[in-house]
Amino acid sequence: MSIRIKEIAFTAYPVTDVARARAFYGQTLGLKESLAHDFGDGMWWIEYDLDAGTFAITNYTKPSADRNGPNIAFEVENLDDALVDLKTKGVQIIECRPGVTIMDCSPCRFFFIADPDGNGINIHQRK
Repeated sequence: MSIRIKEIAFTAYPVTDVARARAFYGQTLGLKESLAHDFGDGMWWIEYDLDAGTFAITNYTKPSADRNGPNIAFEVENLDDALVDLKTKGVQIIECRPGVTIMDCSPCRFFFIADPDGNGINIHQRK
């Protein structure tokens, strides 16, 4: 019998400042916190439930400043509105290629941002 993975249970990002990260993901991106687990000694695991999965932040592990590493893609209803909103909020927008903010592919459009720890986030809209 072989393993069959049926879905992603959660994606977790390491953060250095829990309060700052909670403000970014909760207030700036508008995610609703569903769990806040205090491990003690200042260590946290915070979850945000989305329709089809869970996104978590934790200071139990350390972030990578390399934005070319793993990233999560958050689906939005209107990519252009999301870009304007995030620029207005001062979020760092990362060019996909020099001079290109939004990538347009046959199945989707997307752009990248960075959270306060430099973790890459893909803001995505299916066509």
